[in-house]
Amino acid sequence: MKVIHSVHPEDFKSYQTAQIRERFLIDQLVQADKLNCTYTHYDRMIVGAAHPVTQSVELENYPNLRADYFLERREIGVINVAGDGEVTADGQTFQVNKLDCLYIGKGVKSVKFTSKNSAQPAVFYLLSAPAHAVYPTTLMTNEDAAKVHTGSIETANKRTINKYIHLEGIKSCQLVMGLTILHDGSVWNTMPAHVHDRRMEAYFYFDVPAGQRVFHYMGEGQETRHILMGNYDAVVSPPWSIHSGSGTASYSFIWGMAGENLDYTDMDAIAIPDIR
Repeated sequence: MKVIHSVHPEDFKSYQTAQIRERFLIDQLVQADKLNCTYTHYDRMIVGAAHPVTQSVELENYPNLRADYFLERREIGVINVAGDGEVTADGQTFQVNKLDCLYIGKGVKSVKFTSKNSAQPAVFYLLSAPAHAVYPTTLMTNEDAAKVHTGSIETANKRTINKYIHLEGIKSCQLVMGLTILHDGSVWNTMPAHVHDRRMEAYFYFDVPAGQRVFHYMGEGQETRHILMGNYDAVVSPPWSIHSGSGTASYSFIWGMAGENLDYTDMDAIAIPDIR
């Protein structure tokens, strides 16, 4: 399992493009019939993806965890971003179709991912954080997700935020998770930008059209940098960093956090004229 270490904001100011990509970008996550994970030292979050095509794939244990099984002291959130699929947790099978979310709590020993149709396979995006208490495995369909409509066509950021794992949604220890869909003609996400010093955050970009890219902006509000992102690329945002993006076409992305609290609105906004 790849490991990403924490970076101090003063050190980050001297990074060049290749070093920024090495320290924050998580690419090549989605590979046929594999489950790939990256361990980050930001709130001990694990970012992963399972892409069962011709066979099921299982959530394996990793030596890094020093645990008897992956979820011995962890919880995990799963969102499907492609074809219809199934997730089996300790023998209980859940239908997890595109944009549906499944939360699996601490103590579940066996997790298996399957596509319903190999011609249109599922892509399951995974976020896992340490957990100190047990919460039940819970499925929430996209239809049942809390939705917030925000932005406008005039500012190229009309979007729908779908909240799944949060204070008023699926219960968890640390995880907060959902996804944002940009409407046709809109390309900006999370603008105005913000930071939240009590939580890290990870973004996973999907439904990025072929040949298009997203410029993901990060860094302190007055010391911004960017990473160029493709479809199914993920990026880690430290607590001191903004996390915003602008694409060459409309796209969607999953956001997920772990840290001191579950309050989705806990953020410190940065006015657009103050960004540098």
